Amino acid sequence: MLNLMRLEMKKYHFGRYVKAAMIANIAILGFMFMILVISKIEGDPGLENYPLALTIIDSFVRCVFIIFAATLIAKLIIGEYKNKTIITAFMYPINRKKFIAAKLAIVVLFTFSAIILSNIFVTFIFLIISTNFQLVQDTLTNAMIMQRIPAVLMNAVAASGMALIPLYFGMKKYSIPTTILSSLIIVLIVSSNTGNFSLNDIIIIPITLAIIGLAVAYLAIRNIEKVDI
Repeated sequence: MLNLMRLEMKKYHFGRYVKAAMIANIAILGFMFMILVISKIEGDPGLENYPLALTIIDSFVRCVFIIFAATLIAKLIIGEYKNKTIITAFMYPINRKKFIAAKLAIVVLFTFSAIILSNIFVTFIFLIISTNFQLVQDTLTNAMIMQRIPAVLMNAVAASGMALIPLYFGMKKYSIPTTILSSLIIVLIVSSNTGNFSLNDIIIIPITLAIIGLAVAYLAIRNIEKVDI
C-alpha cells in the first residue's frame, strides 16, 4: 500500500500540490488581515478576541482543504475514469481495490496533514503580527491556544472524512465539475456562519458526515470490479 501511494504521488508530481497548499495558506492569511483592516476602517469590533480569530482560521483552513481534497479526487480518480487511463493502470499486476484504496489514502492523509500544518502555520504568523501590531484588542494566553488543540484535531479528522463525499457524486458520470461543486456545497452547508454559529459546531454533524465519507470510500473500493469503465 505504501509503495503504491509513493508511486502515485510521484506520478502526479505531488510537490506542486504542496506548493498550492502554501499559496492557499497565504491567501487565508490575507483574508484574515483583510477582515481586520475592514473592521478597523468601519469601526466594527471585527475579530474582537483571539478565541474567535483562532476559530475563524480553523474554519477557513477546513473549507479550503475540503475543496482541495475534491480537486485531488478529481485528478487522481475521476479524471482517470473519465479519460479511461485507469484501464492502463488496471492492466498492471496489482489489486484494483488496493490501487483505489491507495489513491483515497493519499487524499485523506494529505487533507488531514494540510489542515493541521496549515492551522499551525497560519495561526503562528497571524499571532506574531497581530500581537506585535496590537491588531486584536485582546490578550493572548497559552490557555487559549491549548484549548484550541483538541478542537483543531477533531475538526481535521472530521473534515478528512467528509472530504471523501464528493467521490460519490463524481463517480456517477465521471464528472470533475460535479466533484468540485459538491465539495463547495458541503462547505457552504457545514461551515457557513450565522451569528457566530455554524452546523460544524453541532458535533454530531461533522462526525456523521465523516462517517458518510468513509462509507462512500469503502463502497467505491468494494464495488470497483462492478464499475463500468
